[in-house]
Amino acid sequence: MPPVSPDSGPPGPPAPPLSLAQVEATARAAHAGQTDKAGRPYAEHLRAVAEGVRRRGGDDEQIAAAWLHDAVEDDALTERWLDEAPLSRRTKDIVLALTKRAGEPPEAYAARILATPGARLVKEADLAHNADPARLAVLDEATRTRLAEKYTRMRALLGQE
Repeated sequence: MPPVSPDSGPPGPPAPPLSLAQVEATARAAHAGQTDKAGRPYAEHLRAVAEGVRRRGGDDEQIAAAWLHDAVEDDALTERWLDEAPLSRRTKDIVLALTKRAGEPPEAYAARILATPGARLVKEADLAHNADPARLAVLDEATRTRLAEKYTRMRALLGQE
């Protein structure tokens, strides 16, 4: 066993888990100043996904993951932050499952989501908001068509079509 310095004692109790309000505040702060493809504040998308998870019967761990679902992918928060955050293992696993990796084929991404308990529901809410016709309507036709095809393919890979 390594020697213990006089200033270090046994580790303290683990931090209490972040509340949903704290997770929301963290996500909003992490994405502050970011906008979506339509130029809207990115936090609007996060709120819509979290509400979509709630409406679909998701639990608090899934709602927390919805608030954080793009944080690591968008470099708003680091993977280390996520690993050390006082969140449930399930919430962390869902966030990591939803974090796309550079060069990753959609089939591998979908397989990881399907293999992670609770992740499919969060991705379903994400896709629903991304594919909202009112949200897509403000984009140019080429972007709208490309994204609609991308979202349709992902829904099919997740068995949502």
